[in-house]
Amino acid sequence: MTAPVSDLSKAIVIHPALTGADSLRHVDARLEEAVGLAAAIDLDVVHAASAPVHRLRPSTYLGQGKVDEIGALLDSLDPRPGLVIVDCSLSPVQHRNLEKAWDAKVLDRTALILEIFGERAQTSEGRLQVELAHLSFQRSRLVRSWTHLERQRGGKGFLGGPGERQIESDRRDLAVKIDRLKEKLEQVRRTRTLQRAKRKRAPHPVVALVGYTNAGKSTLFNRLTRSDVMAKDLLFATLDPTMRAVDLSSGQRIILSDTVGFISDLPTHLVAAFRATLEEVLEADVIVHVRDASHADTEAQRLDVIKVLEALGVEGDEDRPIIEALNKIDQLDEDERGALRATARLTQERAAMTLSEPLRVAISAVTGEGVEELEMLIDRLVTAEREVFLIDVPSADGAAHAWLHAQSDVLSEEEIGEGRRITARLTEKSRGQFQKAFPQARLAPAPAELRRRA
Repeated sequence: MTAPVSDLSKAIVIHPALTGADSLRHVDARLEEAVGLAAAIDLDVVHAASAPVHRLRPSTYLGQGKVDEIGALLDSLDPRPGLVIVDCSLSPVQHRNLEKAWDAKVLDRTALILEIFGERAQTSEGRLQVELAHLSFQRSRLVRSWTHLERQRGGKGFLGGPGERQIESDRRDLAVKIDRLKEKLEQVRRTRTLQRAKRKRAPHPVVALVGYTNAGKSTLFNRLTRSDVMAKDLLFATLDPTMRAVDLSSGQRIILSDTVGFISDLPTHLVAAFRATLEEVLEADVIVHVRDASHADTEAQRLDVIKVLEALGVEGDEDRPIIEALNKIDQLDEDERGALRATARLTQERAAMTLSEPLRVAISAVTGEGVEELEMLIDRLVTAEREVFLIDVPSADGAAHAWLHAQSDVLSEEEIGEGRRITARLTEKSRGQFQKAFPQARLAPAPAELRRRA
C-alpha cells in the first residue's frame, strides 16, 4: 500500500502547552491564535490540537510519545498534510529532528510570522524590513550539525589546506546581505526622521494607533479618517504604516497613524527590522492603545503590547498621554458592556495617562459606539497646551492669513475696518513663530468667555 501524497497547502497546528507557563493565557485561545496565523497565509488547517508538555526535550521539544502520535495522525490523513505548524520557538536541532520524524515541512511560530510578513508587505520599505528579518532568522539557523554545511572547499596551491567549511561561506554571504539591508533601512530611518522633523515644525499633533494584532486598529482608523485601509478579521492585516490627516470636531487637525499589530512572542528579528517604522510611535503626541475587550486573553495581550512599547523606548511614566480604547464592546452582552463603560469613565477622572494607568474609553469601531467620546478625549489632550487668541491681520497681508489657516486652528474670522479679526487656537511655539514672521499683525489673548466656548 502506497503512502498518501503530501499536500503542502494542508497543515496541522500543534500548540505545545508548557506546564506552568503564562497563566494569564488560555490554552484554547493560544491554539485559536495559532490557527489564525496559519489562516493568514491561506493554509488549510485540517487538524489543530494542544499538546501538554511537562518537560522540554532538547532534541524534539515534545515528548517521544507525542511525536509518534502526530506522525501517525499525518499518515492517517489523505491527502497527507505536508506542513506541521508548531506554535513555539524551536531550536535548529529540534526543527530538523521533527521534520525527519514526521517527513513533513515544519514551521515554528517565528517562521510562520515571518512567512505572513513576507506575503503581506506591500511597500519597498516593508519588503526591506521583512527581508532583513528573514536573513537574520536564517543566520540563526546555521548550525554545524547541518550536514550539507559541513562540506569543505579545497584551498589553492600546495599549502592551501582543507579550505573553509560551507557554513563559514554561507555565514559570510548572509552577513554581507544583512549589512546591505541595514544600510538601506538606515536611509529609510533618516528619511523618516526628516519627515517627522517637518511635521514637528507644523502644529498638527500626531496620534498613533497601536495594539495587539486583530484588535481592530484599522477598522477604527477607517472610521476616524473615513478611508478604506484594509481591515479584515485577520491577523496582521496591516503591515505597512498608514497616515492620514483628520479634522476633529473642534477644528483641530491631527495626523493619525496606523501601525503594525503586536503579538505575543514577537520575534526579535521583526522588532529590530521594523524599528524604523515603529519609531513613528515614539514621536507621537498621543498613543491610542486599541484593545480587543471581548477577547479571552485581553489582559495578556495588553501586557504584550506594553512590553513591546517599552522595548521601543516608550517610558512608563513619561508625560505623553496614553489612551486605551477598549474595542469590540459590540461583542459583549449588555451587562458586560455597561460595566466596562462605567469602569472606563472612572479612569477619565483620575487616570495618570501612563502605560500602567491609561485613560480608558469603551468603543466599538464597527458600530461607532463610543468613538465620538474617543475623539473628544483626543481633542482635549492635543489642544490642552493651546490657547485662543484674537489676531488682527491687515486685508492686504494674505501671507499671514494663509499661515494661520495652514498652521493653526482657525475658529472664526470677521471683517474689522481695513482688516480681518481671526480667532485661532495656537500653541506657545506656533504663537512665537507667527509673531516673528508677521510682526505687523496684532495678537492678544481671547476673553475668558470666548476661551471657554472654544
